[in-house]
Amino acid sequence: MEEKIIKECLNLALKAAKKKEVPIGAIITNNNKIISKAYNLREKKKDITAHAEVLAIKKASRKLKRWNLSDCALYVTLKPCSMCESIINQSRIKEVYYLCEKLNYKKEYSKTRYKQFYQEKILEEYKKILSQFFKRKR
Repeated sequence: MEEKIIKECLNLALKAAKKKEVPIGAIITNNNKIISKAYNLREKKKDITAHAEVLAIKKASRKLKRWNLSDCALYVTLKPCSMCESIINQSRIKEVYYLCEKLNYKKEYSKTRYKQFYQEKILEEYKKILSQFFKRKR
């Protein structure tokens, strides 16, 4: 089954390459059945988040009618970038299988600086909102 899935991921990557997208294909399975497939569409959609993994997660969530994919596995041709890793973690996907490590010359772009702004009164108000929200959830 795994070999069949990886070959299908490769076919998806080829579709992406033909469309001048980074050639990455992704498949999500649930109970050993394919529930979603996707390939990169960032250029076509003009959407920075249109990575194969993210698109496959969105399709799987729609199909299963839930965001929690803890009983699913993700197969992808290239080890996920940090954005995709974060989304994968948030979706609770149980296992990720990737075919290829990132190439040595491929570096993630990161020139963004993060700075916390500090407004004590507003910060305390926001902490209360967060705290109350999670108390209600539990």
